Parts: sequence; C-alpha cells; structure tokens
Amino acid sequence: MKLVLTLIAAALAGPALAHATFEETEFAQNSTAKFTTRIGHGCEGEATLRVRVQIPEGVIAVKPMPKAGWALETVSGPYGQSYELWGATVTEGVREIVWTGELPDAFYDEFVFRGQITDRLPAGETLYVPVVQECANGAERWIEIPAAGQDPDALEFPAPGVKIVPASGGH
Repeated sequence: MKLVLTLIAAALAGPALAHATFEETEFAQNSTAKFTTRIGHGCEGEATLRVRVQIPEGVIAVKPMPKAGWALETVSGPYGQSYELWGATVTEGVREIVWTGELPDAFYDEFVFRGQITDRLPAGETLYVPVVQECANGAERWIEIPAAGQDPDALEFPAPGVKIVPASGGH
C-alpha cells in the first residue's frame, strides 16, 4: 500500500517536478562544452513558442545550434571582464540565445549550444544558466539560483545547472 501511495503522489506531483534541465552534468574548466537544454512541457498545457537562454559570465565564444522549423537569434553584449581565447583578448560575445517556433505541450525537445568554459569559473561550483520558456499566455521562468548552501530542489523555478570540474591537463 505504501508503494502505491508513493507512486500516486509521484504521478500527481509530476508537472510540478518537471523543469528545464541539461543533459550534461559537468564540464571541465578551459573546455568547449555542449549544453543540451531539455524542455519537457509547455506552460500549463500551452505550447512553448520561445526559448530564451541567458549566458552566464565565464562562458564565452557561444554558438547555438539551429533547429529545423525554429527561428534563431542571438543577443551580443560586453562580458563583465576580458578573457583570453586562442591567443586573443575577447571582451564581448553572445549573452542570450532565443529560439522561436512551436513545441506543443504534449512533446519534449532539446535546444543546443556550445561555449568555452573559462578557468574563471571555480572548480567544484555549479554553473547556473537561466532559461525562460514563453507561451501564448504565460511563461515558465527557470531562473532561480540557489543561495550558498540552499538546496536547488527547494526552489520553485530552478535554473538548470552543471558542475564545473578542474581542467584535465590537456585540451
């Protein structure tokens, strides 16, 4: 009986537990990382019409992957500091990616981009990447970043995150 009640509770809580996530769980400093953003549902039954990803400081040289049937745009701007990339100093780049199309609530999809993980992102920390899902009459804003020591699962709309690990010695 206890197992049945647990399964029923999990089924009822399902929509509340679903959120934007990354397929990957960790990235090394000084590496090129492929971020696969997973969108598992719409906004209270509505189709997702736009997915916005804010690029956090410390991730540079970002390039999104186009999606068939979706318009793609990037918003560029200055970084908070300068970075060295392949022997050159870079001070600006992609700060936001926007995919516009239609993903019915009954379906799941992935939105992909890559970027250089700089060594200014501390190893052992989690890098949070805010994602906003826009629908016709609302939005799901996966933008909450936990305070130090706070459990991200306690947040209602947690930003997806990946663990930063030390560079492995080579490229």
